[in-house]
Amino acid sequence: MSIQARFHHQLGDFLLDVDLNLPDVGISVIYGPSGCGKTTLLRLIAGLDRCDTGSFSIGQSCWQDKSLFMPTHERALGYVFQEASLFPHLSVSDNIYYGLKRSAKRSQVVSLDNIIQLLGISELLGRQIQTLSGGERQRVAIARALAAQPELLLMDEPLAAIDTQRKLEILPYLQKLHSQLQIPVIYVTHSLSEAAQLADQLVVMGKGRITAVGNISEMLTRLDLGLSEISGGLSSGLSGQSEQISMIPAQVTSIDQTYGTSLLAFAGGQFTLASTAMNIGDDVRLQIRADDVSLNLEQAKSSSILNIFPAEVLEIVAETSSQVLIKLTIGESLLLSRISLKSATLLHLKVGSLVFVQIKSAALLN
Repeated sequence: MSIQARFHHQLGDFLLDVDLNLPDVGISVIYGPSGCGKTTLLRLIAGLDRCDTGSFSIGQSCWQDKSLFMPTHERALGYVFQEASLFPHLSVSDNIYYGLKRSAKRSQVVSLDNIIQLLGISELLGRQIQTLSGGERQRVAIARALAAQPELLLMDEPLAAIDTQRKLEILPYLQKLHSQLQIPVIYVTHSLSEAAQLADQLVVMGKGRITAVGNISEMLTRLDLGLSEISGGLSSGLSGQSEQISMIPAQVTSIDQTYGTSLLAFAGGQFTLASTAMNIGDDVRLQIRADDVSLNLEQAKSSSILNIFPAEVLEIVAETSSQVLIKLTIGESLLLSRISLKSATLLHLKVGSLVFVQIKSAALLN
């Protein structure tokens, strides 16, 4: 089962030319700079804009091809815009029940009570829309979209119009959607940080075309894409070189309150993280900066660094005249390291070299 989207769509001087095949599970993030065609693609999928030469199907359901065009209101989808498009004259509960009315002819994918609990909006139900914060409005907008029992949820930069604090508040709810619902999501953003936190699949767009598609961990460590340059880096306030990170999925296996650390199992070993703000069994994502990964030809016998793993060099790319970026594999996990050209030369590093990576620090993506 898959999601297939094919569109050849001319808008003035802009041409969208897309042939995309995505899994019909998880979150697929469409990432790229402003003006590359992300929102246009989403609107075509929704049927809000029409492309007579396009086609779209999800699983066995065809919404559009050369002989069929299903109007938006007949497509089993939910759509969350940048600005929460709620009815200001209706209460929170009435906005959500409006979405529920659209689901009358559809089988129930998720219960309304579950949606309300999942998004933490039970205390908001009696409120008026104008009394809500930006983050609360977006949670209500997501609830209304889910109440329509969609086969597909489309999200067009849902965090773009809210401030940093509100983004931090709403991201955990988006992560819950990912872990607890079976509805596939296509999520548009120009934030690499959001992509790293949410995506299963990453679709990179540029100038109306798909430039790369793949698993998020693999895509973040591709040295030929320059992902961080698209949005200017993963963190605000960066200057000079753009941020380069690796994302490693892991699961919490134990927590040591004495030392304030947790053990996380990943496809390469056990990682020690200086945090206890988790629960045993939690699935998490580790963010590791390339600048925080050093390399050694021998395993250190005595070191203050807790996370040292055997690894193999997969690729070496010169970033500047003095620094190189190295892609490595630890078991099945991928990792980036930025070191000096002199260090790489002294270590005689090449593709296939066996080394020990020393990870100075890591953080949870949240």
